[in-house]
Amino acid sequence: MSAAPAAKQGWATMARIPGGTFLMGSEDFYPEERPVRRVSVEGFLIDERPVTAAEFRRFVRETGHVTVAERPLDRADYPDADPELLVPGSLVFRKTDGRVPLDDVRSWWEYVPGASWKRPAGPGSTINGRDRHPVVQVAYEDAEAYAAWVGKALPTEAEWEYAARGGLEGATFAWGDEHIPGGTPMANTWQGEFPWQNLKADGFEGTSPVGSFPPNGYGLYDMCGNVWEWTSDWFPTNGEGGVESAPCCAPPTLPGERFPRKVIKGGSHLCAPNYCLRYRPAARQGETVDTSTAHIGFRCIVREAP
Repeated sequence: MSAAPAAKQGWATMARIPGGTFLMGSEDFYPEERPVRRVSVEGFLIDERPVTAAEFRRFVRETGHVTVAERPLDRADYPDADPELLVPGSLVFRKTDGRVPLDDVRSWWEYVPGASWKRPAGPGSTINGRDRHPVVQVAYEDAEAYAAWVGKALPTEAEWEYAARGGLEGATFAWGDEHIPGGTPMANTWQGEFPWQNLKADGFEGTSPVGSFPPNGYGLYDMCGNVWEWTSDWFPTNGEGGVESAPCCAPPTLPGERFPRKVIKGGSHLCAPNYCLRYRPAARQGETVDTSTAHIGFRCIVREAP
């Protein structure tokens, strides 16, 4: 079998994932992960780690792509929004000063005018010196455009989860069933009490350079933690026969948003056991396609031709 289409040379190293059948989902955590079902996938190649800020910078320089966060907002899409927020920008996480109720994500998410992939925390921030960190503040359309440009695609939810499991059938995490084996963090997540106390036992607050933690059984890095990753699958709502995702560490949408959702996978550096134990292969969340945040990135695949 040969890979198709041909991807650009000199980009992310890819791992070959053999086709197979696996148990997808979990009965042990959040409702949207149920039911566990047996799913088959064909073989494919997948980036060994998330797309980096340096790689996305090159894409923008060579194509002139303007990301969703950098474009003007149409008031018709957000009829109930504050007019002052109808300007290019994105959602930025703000750690709180102390304990806050966990039922209102507006306590730690803020829409920041001027925030984008190159200024992930807003004006005054930069990606300079962070070339090997995963790119963030990319909406679904931006991830899809990058993937098409390098001759790749975004994975389906099943492809992503199959790869993330690394051959460990039914394991809780990408590395096995033990949360922190031997006391060593295996992913960039939140240690402490979210959203105010980050003990940084893993050595990081915010994103980490890709490949900072051990790979899974397929040689893939950062499949859990660091940044959530876009997949190509739609996330159904209750009205469409599915279930709504719990709020978790997801940011708020602007009032009156009218956009469908795609599935994101893998959890992020904002996931904590006291609030969002979603840095697991089975975990999933629905994110509106217009949303870009400081904790969502992506990686790409190449499907194998028969």
